[in-house]
Amino acid sequence: MQRYVTFGEIMLRLKPPGHERFFQSPMLEATFGGGEANVAVGLAHLGLTVSYVSVIPENAIGDACVKELKRWDVDTTQIVRKGQRLGIYFLEQGANQRPSMVIYDRSHSAISEATTGDIDWEKVFDGATWFHISGITPAISLSGAELSLEAVRKAKETPVTVSCDLNFRKKLWKYGKTAPEIMGEIIKYVDVAAGNEEDCQKSLGIKADIEVESGKLETEKYRDLTDKVLEKFIKLKKIAITMRESHSADHNTWSAVLNNRNEFLFSKKYEIRDIVDRVGSGDAFAAGLIFGLNNLENDKQALEFAAAASCLKHSIPGDLPLISQKEVNSLMLGGGTGRVQR
Repeated sequence: MQRYVTFGEIMLRLKPPGHERFFQSPMLEATFGGGEANVAVGLAHLGLTVSYVSVIPENAIGDACVKELKRWDVDTTQIVRKGQRLGIYFLEQGANQRPSMVIYDRSHSAISEATTGDIDWEKVFDGATWFHISGITPAISLSGAELSLEAVRKAKETPVTVSCDLNFRKKLWKYGKTAPEIMGEIIKYVDVAAGNEEDCQKSLGIKADIEVESGKLETEKYRDLTDKVLEKFIKLKKIAITMRESHSADHNTWSAVLNNRNEFLFSKKYEIRDIVDRVGSGDAFAAGLIFGLNNLENDKQALEFAAAASCLKHSIPGDLPLISQKEVNSLMLGGGTGRVQR
């Protein structure tokens, strides 16, 4: 049996109802989410056996968070219960020409204060086949970066395949180290990377002539970008990049490319209108890609599966990609009309 492992910070997500501004009404919807936890739930929903590793405080909020992960069949036995608080992020969902906005409140969160040695990586990787991490945990604190580096180093002492969503978050890199300094070390232990064009450039220090503000993306420039990444990081086997053309907060096109050193592949492009919630769509892509690389015939099919899964995530409120194999396969085969299934 294949067992997948993800590691990172999960947070309490607080969001005004619908498209309201912060405190336009005295209500905030409370759910949980975070990049690597989203991937874990996505993999579990696709039918895989997955464990989530994190550091979560032992209080009522932490208990509710763990119960939410268990609800979606994610193994939580490797979570360390310590620390004082769960990180929080506030989300104001944009509409039309008003962009969405995120405010973080995660300083001194349990995982940001965790240190090397807090997690028994030998136990975590015992029987595991795949390990997924992102560029978010290394950004929250120096100890978070050290813990992330410890994780990938320990993973590479085993047969585990390591994937990383580069996930650059400019609001988080504030403790004196730059993203390329830290991520440039972590990526040396990674087999499969994913992200968008900004992640590659700002997390890894790669220069590319890509203009995203125009809303129109040129695929060939992504070939050049992925070639540069693979040339700089010689142990990296594959890199996938998502391509979002943002016409407004409600209307995007969505596609992806993958470079495996032998082929440069590109997916179908999806037209997504009336977006319900785009947060977590990159995590849905990562989950779909991991599923596809391990369960489908080739990289092209894996890329198409990932793009379709992340397209569907735009229709689901909350962080979590609650998407089944059947739904993804249906969309890949052209079943994207939204007709009622009876």
